[in-house]
Parts: sequence; C-alpha cells; structure tokens
Amino acid sequence: MEGELPAAAECASGLPSGGVGAHSPPTLLPAEVLDLDGEEDDLEVFSKDASFTDMNSFSPVMPTSPLSMINQVKFEDEPDLKDLFITVDDPESHVTTIETFITYRIVTKTSRGEFDSSEFEVRRRYQDFLWLKGRLEDTHPTLIVPPLPEKFIMKGMVERFNDDFIETRRKALHKFLNRIADHPTLTFNEDFKMFLTAQAGELSAHRKQGPGLLSKVGQTVRAVALSMRGVRSRPEEFMEMSDFIETFSQKINLIDKISQRIYKEGREYFDELKEYGPIHTLWSESEEDLADTLSGVASCIDRCGRATEKRLSGLSEALLPVVHEYVLYSEMLMGVMKRRDQIQAELDSKVEALGSKKAETELLREEIGRLEDRAECANSALKADWERWKENMRNDIRSAFSDLAARNVRYYEQCLATWEAFLTSQNDLHSKEPSEDTL
Repeated sequence: MEGELPAAAECASGLPSGGVGAHSPPTLLPAEVLDLDGEEDDLEVFSKDASFTDMNSFSPVMPTSPLSMINQVKFEDEPDLKDLFITVDDPESHVTTIETFITYRIVTKTSRGEFDSSEFEVRRRYQDFLWLKGRLEDTHPTLIVPPLPEKFIMKGMVERFNDDFIETRRKALHKFLNRIADHPTLTFNEDFKMFLTAQAGELSAHRKQGPGLLSKVGQTVRAVALSMRGVRSRPEEFMEMSDFIETFSQKINLIDKISQRIYKEGREYFDELKEYGPIHTLWSESEEDLADTLSGVASCIDRCGRATEKRLSGLSEALLPVVHEYVLYSEMLMGVMKRRDQIQAELDSKVEALGSKKAETELLREEIGRLEDRAECANSALKADWERWKENMRNDIRSAFSDLAARNVRYYEQCLATWEAFLTSQNDLHSKEPSEDTL
C-alpha cells in the first residue's frame, strides 16, 4: 500500500506523470520535532511542560533501552540510504521596535539531483514553518502533514523567551522538518524545497505569489458551505477510518492527560525527597547512637532521589512528547477527513445539479468528470497515507511504552538495591554489637 502513495498524491496535487514522483522518492528516516509559536506580541509555549525533550519517534538512532521495539522494526521497502539530511540549530534572538522573535539555522545536506547544490544554510522563524505547513496542506489536502503543536500565549512576562522554551522549540522544529523529509511524497514538494534553500528575501517573494486574500476568503466560504451541506454517502472504508480517528482521539487525549498528571506528581515527589534526605542528616548530628543509621537513611534517600530525577527525565523524553504529538496528529486527521469530505460534497452537489437540470448540462458533465478524478486521487492518497501513518503510529507508541517499561524496571531495581544494601549494613552492624549476655 505504501508504494502507491507517491503516484496517488501526485495525482491529487495535479502533478504530471513523470514529474517529481518519477524520482522514486525514498522513505527517509525522520528525526526530532514538534513545536510552538504565536502572535507578534505574545509569548508562545509549546506544551504543558517546557522541559519536554525531543524524541526521534521513527528513527533507530533514538536512544532507547534494549527492550525497545524501535530497534526491532524494519520496514520492508525502507532503503538503507538517506539522501536528505536536515538539522535545526543555533537559535538567534532578534529585537526590533515592533517585536521580538527567534530565528533558527537550518542546514540541509543532500545528494538529490533537483537541488542546485549539495548543502544549504538558511534562517527561519516559526511563522515560516506555519506557512510551510499550510502550503503542504493546500497542495496535498488528503495527505497527513506532521502537526505543529498548539500555542499557549502568556502575556506580561518580563523575559519573553527562556532557554528551556527555545531549546524545546528547536528540537520540535527539527523533528517537524525531518518527518516531512521522511514522507515519500511531501519530501519532494516544491514549497518544502524552497523553504530549505531560499534566502529570506527570496522566500518572502515566493510566499507573496500564493493565493490572495479574496481568493482565500472565497475558498473558505465554499469550504464552509460544503461542510454545512455534508456528504450524502461516505464510503464504508472512510466511515471506518472516521470511527477509528474518533476513538483514537478520545484514548490518546486521556493517556496524555494521565501521563501529564503522573509526571507532575512525580516532580512533587522528587521535590519532597530533596527535603527529606537533609532532615535525616541534621537529625543524625543530634543522635549519637543513631548517627550511622540516620546517615545511611539520608544516603539512601539521596540515591533514590537521583534515580527518581533520572526516571522523570526519561518519562519526559520517552513518553510525554510522543503521546502529546499523537494528540495533535488526531486533530490533524480530523482536518484531513474534513477536506476529503469537502471534495466529495462538491462532487455530490454537481451530480445533484445535473440530475435536476439546473445548469448547462455539457459544462456540468465536464466539471463532474474533473471532480471525479480529483475525488479518486484524494481518496487514493488518503488510503495510502493512512496505512503508512498507522504503521508509524503503532511503532512509535509501542517503542515509547517499551522504553518506559525498561526505564521503570531499572528505576525500581536501583531503589530496591539501595535499600537492601542499607538493611544488610544494619544487620551486619547489629551482629557485631556485643549482646547483654556477653557483658
């Protein structure tokens, strides 16, 4: 099924046969990203916790435990060679009289013949990423474009961008671009190529060539009208797809909420451990007979505290970003399904008009023919990308929970070993003390 995607998406986007798709786009390994951003005068925050770090969900390069399934998964059609490497780094703050914003350096290395050079370096701000995502959705309405996470606006802050926020965003943007590079069709999109290669002025001029405001308003009005009209008979396979998305959205949102709560409670527990250990140390200074025991307890608490901090770090790296990304993917999928329905609704409306002979019959037949081709291409693209997305999703979730399980096992084993060693030392100490009978 995955092999059908380039041709189907090429049809949906109106590309001629033998065009971009003729390069036999390889399936690339993605990297790390999600994201955040906001308005000109607002601080945008990526997620509920800025400490979340990136996770290369698809790539075996991601640090995982031996139990992680990510190293056991190999796609049958996956080539061993990458020909497009993208990194996002070097955040730079820009302050003007109007706004403050961050740009990031994007370095692209490639061996593809359609690029003018083998290496490019550009700087982009978050609004540029928003533009790219919008263009990909416009060009490929029924392909699953990677999500950019929602923005949370925080007004009145003295420091607009802290280091955690900037680093979280950098990793998120890195992941976003590499997911696109990994996609067998989106990776060959001309706007994506322009985004990676054009300097700021050239990209700005390219962006202005897009649809004007009136055209966008007209498209929006037509989309709203079609969505209000709805589709008369959605095919069974897309009904099943829609049901899956709805159920998946409910489950992944609940998992995200619980995971966030577990992480928050874990942080509170860790903060209490940091206070708990020193109390025993102070206590030992005033209890000569219990000094060794209390010092030992303080040492155990300190070790368990460090293990707890490491476990929380693993939770934020291995599970939380993956779960939250798929929360956003569920929202993206609903948008994809809505766009598919709009295409079908437009076709249905023309067929209905032809049946009632409310317009020129010959012109309607020609338009219906074009809409039928468009609907067929859109449906084929979605079906192919759907199977690809489900496979990647299952691998990601399986890997995240397997890695989390391995981390939890190590954590509890470490804490158990710490306290067992303490008990052994106390037993040895008591066995060496002379009993009352020997005195």
